[in-house]
Amino acid sequence: MSTQWQPGQLLFVGFQGTTVPRSLARWIAAGKVGGVILFKRNFVEGEPGQARRLCAALHACAPADAPLLIAIDQEGGRVQRLRAPWTSWPPMRQVGAVNDLEGTAALGRALAVELRALGIGLNFAPVVDVDTNPANPVIGDRSFGRTPALVAAHAAALISGMQGGGVAACAKHFPGHGDTTSDSHLELPRLDHDLERLRAIEMAPFVAAARCGVASVMTAHVLFPRLDRARPATLSPPIMALLREEIGYDGAVFSDDLEMKAVADHFSVRDRALGPLEAGCDALLVCSQADLAEETIRLLERAPDRLLEAPLRRIGALKSSYARAPEGALRDEEGAAEAAEGPPYPAHAVLAARLGGAR
Repeated sequence: MSTQWQPGQLLFVGFQGTTVPRSLARWIAAGKVGGVILFKRNFVEGEPGQARRLCAALHACAPADAPLLIAIDQEGGRVQRLRAPWTSWPPMRQVGAVNDLEGTAALGRALAVELRALGIGLNFAPVVDVDTNPANPVIGDRSFGRTPALVAAHAAALISGMQGGGVAACAKHFPGHGDTTSDSHLELPRLDHDLERLRAIEMAPFVAAARCGVASVMTAHVLFPRLDRARPATLSPPIMALLREEIGYDGAVFSDDLEMKAVADHFSVRDRALGPLEAGCDALLVCSQADLAEETIRLLERAPDRLLEAPLRRIGALKSSYARAPEGALRDEEGAAEAAEGPPYPAHAVLAARLGGAR
């Protein structure tokens, strides 16, 4: 079997430390994981060379027929894993308030320049949740704003800019996390909205993202009891059918982190590993726990073909477009020249100041 068709290609993992653990290197080489997600803990502050070496080492572990896709959460504001000397981007709420769609697209292109220079091909951004609840502890200023039209417009602009620069975007968290009053990292949020409300508010930006060709979507660990009384969106076939069938999205769908208490406190490892695939997801995120990642690999390798075929096709397509090492990654000479100049990136700093509301 070609490595690209190994079931573990559906698993994306995080790790501790600033170098590649030996166990992870072995998994990557054997095709037992398809991607890696990097966090602030993986970077030595103020040392761009370490980040370059880490990403190059990760890519070097991968077999030729299954290149590694490196991912990151580089949203801006309080969620950006690469800090100075990389550009510090404002929260998306400020970007939405400036309301310059060309500027938002330029932000997407700038993110792509900085990430592709490292060999990072997937950014778990933008957040396309609508910020309808001022008391929301986890979304808030990560959202572009409080109306679906504003969020949809800026999401489409950022996605188009970033993917035009060679980095896959990810619209999150389907079908919408913006109105919750609790954090799914800590507990299972619940929203009692009916389908009419979800279509009008929460789902509208996902429709816009799908129409502009977003490369991936991430699910919400949120319970919507009017649609599914027992399972949060990540594990819910009727909720995922809204994305796959009603919206007609056939791109890659990622679960949110399976370590989060919203699912870990309520579902077994087997349910967390295979339940998302049964619902309509393609890829599983395990962001730090090596033992959970290892058990997930075992469960994937024993899963029936019917759960694996479509997800492997979608993740294979995503990786064929975006899983490239730094060499030759940027698509145009101007972008390549800009990447060679940083970090820092002076032109990006000017853009960040303008989109943050500075005059």
